[in-house]
Amino acid sequence: MNTTDTKTTSVSKVANVIIPVDDQDGMLAFYTEKLGLEKRADVPFGDDEGNRWIEVAPSGAETPIALCPPGPSGKAGGKDTGITLQTDHIDAFHAQLRDRGVDVDPEVSRMGDPVPPLFWLRDPEGNTLMVVEVR
Repeated sequence: MNTTDTKTTSVSKVANVIIPVDDQDGMLAFYTEKLGLEKRADVPFGDDEGNRWIEVAPSGAETPIALCPPGPSGKAGGKDTGITLQTDHIDAFHAQLRDRGVDVDPEVSRMGDPVPPLFWLRDPEGNTLMVVEVR
């Protein structure tokens, strides 16, 4: 007799988002020192000696960004991550990142409602993230 569990299951939250990276130390420094995210985890990961599972996130954020080695068929760098970071003061944050040497768009884009003010940034491995101002 075959019994089936009739409970309905669903996804309860986004656990993390992953950016495949080659230089974990360099990328950890960028995301913490340049962008100001906090390190949440840094533990050994996978079969290769030296690979780590690293998570960073804005203070108080529920979903972290994992900076991990690429998978067996993946490559690091040059990804449009689809990650959007939020700030309350986009002009000040844009200027701060530019002053820290981060590759940011030349200026903040203002398209009008309902699109918030935004700009794109690129990390040292060429991955893009968006920053928006939402009040």
